[in-house]
Amino acid sequence: MKLLNATNNGILRKITVLFIAGLLSACGASNVVIQGNFPTPNINKIPLSVAVYYDESLREFAYMEYSETGREEINIESGLSHMQLFDAVLPAMFDQVIPVTSLEDAASRNVDAVFAPAIEEFQLALPAKTKLDVYEVWIKYNMRLLTSEGDYIADWVLTSYGKTPTETFRSVEDGINEAAVVALRDLASSFSLSFAQVPEVRDWLSNL
Repeated sequence: MKLLNATNNGILRKITVLFIAGLLSACGASNVVIQGNFPTPNINKIPLSVAVYYDESLREFAYMEYSETGREEINIESGLSHMQLFDAVLPAMFDQVIPVTSLEDAASRNVDAVFAPAIEEFQLALPAKTKLDVYEVWIKYNMRLLTSEGDYIADWVLTSYGKTPTETFRSVEDGINEAAVVALRDLASSFSLSFAQVPEVRDWLSNL
């Protein structure tokens, strides 16, 4: 009788584990909306008027992290945070910054240039997969500077990196958010300090 009960208990435990696993696999991906504060850099302004255009792919940018079995695991929405970052940095870099809704809109403005950033790649490393005690985020950008007529002045790539230790945060979502914010702040620093050193930009500025 005891052996029968033990066997039944073992079967019940297996069924419970399988049931919980089924529930977890049926759950949709968790959602993380990147939120943070982005300080204004303390740099000398360039005496130019610049229109800034965020296309739909940047405004709505999202990255999906998949589990090892291919299941959708974490959806990371960061489009708004990228716009907030540039909205903090650009007015510190130029005398006048004018948001535009399209490149056609920019053509009708009396500006010296149009800045149109794009996100090319987003990578995430989770402690559960890397076996490291940090959350890591890499972001690759295509920085585009155009004339008001839409011709290219400069087109260059910038990468940013952020990491944060696991012991700082209680949840995976918080760890991801903070690593992404660190990566964005890294971008703010490198972009503002290196802008005038990009060869095409430097040549363009010298001819104004």
